[in-house]
Amino acid sequence: MTTRVLLVDDQPLLRTGFRMILSAEADLQVVGEASNGSMAIELARKLKPDVVLMDIRMPGMDGIQATRALAGPGVEDPIKVLMLTTFGLDEYVVESLRAGASGFLLKDAPAEDLVEAIRIIAAGEALLAPSVTRRLLDRVASKLPPAHEDAIPALSELTERELEVLKLVARGMSNAEIAEKLVLSETTVKTHVSRVLAKLDIRDRVQAVILAYETGLV
Repeated sequence: MTTRVLLVDDQPLLRTGFRMILSAEADLQVVGEASNGSMAIELARKLKPDVVLMDIRMPGMDGIQATRALAGPGVEDPIKVLMLTTFGLDEYVVESLRAGASGFLLKDAPAEDLVEAIRIIAAGEALLAPSVTRRLLDRVASKLPPAHEDAIPALSELTERELEVLKLVARGMSNAEIAEKLVLSETTVKTHVSRVLAKLDIRDRVQAVILAYETGLV
């Protein structure tokens, strides 16, 4: 099955480089390019890509605003967005994830990491590069605003095991890593994660991480 990708970056050379990398993969197809957020929204709604590879900082409408329009709260039929970031843009990472992004990747990541990230996002996974996730979120955790008043009470609905799983998810651990640590099957871990998302009324693992940091759970 082919994964259709929309490239969004204000630098033509970067878009060309991304296109060359992705076009070399039999299961990936670049269906369009945009140089700013407004164009990204227009093309995404027209082309219906499986994944949008979105830069954060662009002239005019930035990647965060565009992501919110394509995948944010209340959006019908949201489109998966993979954000591109650098360590110099740490302050934007949490904001972009809150806007609805399914994950993020460093701009200087190896080509194989970019390809794998797109495949993971297309498959419905949310959190990418656990080690990078941990470092970035640790650095921006102090900048997070106080949690919503109803966020902490919602945690009380979780069982002890579900709370344990949420903490490990928030630390950037994959289902396989959680399964190994807790001596559970991956299927059981997936079930726990699904129940956590349902009880907390959140869409994916990324939002679970943000909530865990906001509430001081991690």
